[in-house]
Amino acid sequence: MLAAPWVCRSCVRSLRRAGFIHFVRRASTDITIKLPPALLERARRLTAEHDQLSAALEKSFDPKKAKRAGEISRVAEALKQFEKAKAALSELQGLLESDDAEMRELARDDLEATNAQLEESCHNLSAALTPKHPFADMPCLLEVRPGPGGTEGRFFADTIFRMYKAYCANKGYRTRVVQYEASDSDGSTGSEGEIPLQEAVLEVQEPGAYGIFRGEAGMHRVQRVPATEKSGRTHTSAVAVWVLPSFPENSTSESEADWDNPESDFYVDPSEVRSEKMRASGAGGQHVNKTESAIRLTHIPTGTTVSMQDSRSQHRNREAAWRLLRSRLAQQRREAREEAARQLRSSVLPNSQITRGDKIRTYQYQQDRCTDHRSGLNTHNLPDVLRGGETLEKVMKSVQTWLINKDIQALIADEEAAAKSGKGSK
Repeated sequence: MLAAPWVCRSCVRSLRRAGFIHFVRRASTDITIKLPPALLERARRLTAEHDQLSAALEKSFDPKKAKRAGEISRVAEALKQFEKAKAALSELQGLLESDDAEMRELARDDLEATNAQLEESCHNLSAALTPKHPFADMPCLLEVRPGPGGTEGRFFADTIFRMYKAYCANKGYRTRVVQYEASDSDGSTGSEGEIPLQEAVLEVQEPGAYGIFRGEAGMHRVQRVPATEKSGRTHTSAVAVWVLPSFPENSTSESEADWDNPESDFYVDPSEVRSEKMRASGAGGQHVNKTESAIRLTHIPTGTTVSMQDSRSQHRNREAAWRLLRSRLAQQRREAREEAARQLRSSVLPNSQITRGDKIRTYQYQQDRCTDHRSGLNTHNLPDVLRGGETLEKVMKSVQTWLINKDIQALIADEEAAAKSGKGSK
């Protein structure tokens, strides 16, 4: 299981700017922190449930109760730490009003550290309350395709694919190239020696990979001077990246049950899928020209199409195509539910959404700069980003923080909407 991204204090500052954590200043040395009432009420409700489940489990073990207790244990522990930090701050504020000058001085010395602990506990509690993404613990598929920009876009698609492969290698994540298809070209290469990429799919096989990479989905924009540009003009191209959940190739009984369960996001009715055999294109010798090993699957209700030709075995191509089709449809269903949820709470939240069509990041070669347009992070050392180094990890973690803040914002909106609905029904 991959470790969850560490949440730094900059997260707390961003929450404060967004209004999720409210500070009330009574005096220069007297600061208290107040979480939105909806979040505190939810935390206390879940903590009470956790205490009841723990008491019941002491008498007799029940798998369902144990699973539920485990799911909400983070909330109970985070609330405990929050209440502890709040009590410590309250005690210090009392000492600041003491008649003893030495006690007041000691209280002032401890005040900054205690405030920092309370800030961190506020964010930890908010993050613990946020529901985990249903695909977060799964492996993932990274799909890379060129966007606008012609041949230069195809060259940069190869750069992005290599970047993620290198990042996974640096982190020790197990990967498998599911598909790597170059477009027909005249043999020319890009500025960094790339080949013109038509489409590529990289499977990151580590459990939890989806949670790490989900923020990478979107349009990645590049601004650089192409190798074929004679007048030195900067061109702008784009590359599309999809991040899809994936089952391991050696499926467990649990995942197979998901495939066969009509209620599962991964279920696909075989009668709704058209299967076609084709001759593979591209390099491969006489075998490519004489056998129909390539497979194309089309999900008729949605029009989603998957083609696979990387293996010489029609059977393996069919298996890979089915896995990719299930992953794409699961992601589409998840996005549809998220969109419905956004519409339900549109009266509370601004109507903004990051979709795969948005330009989420810019790689500017002349300025040696990488900018993420969601987290607002600007970093230099672009070669290290493209090598999948620490600079790329810094960018990815800033996006993970941004996603956490978005999830907390949505949670607050849901709780406030539910509270308003409850009042209105009385």
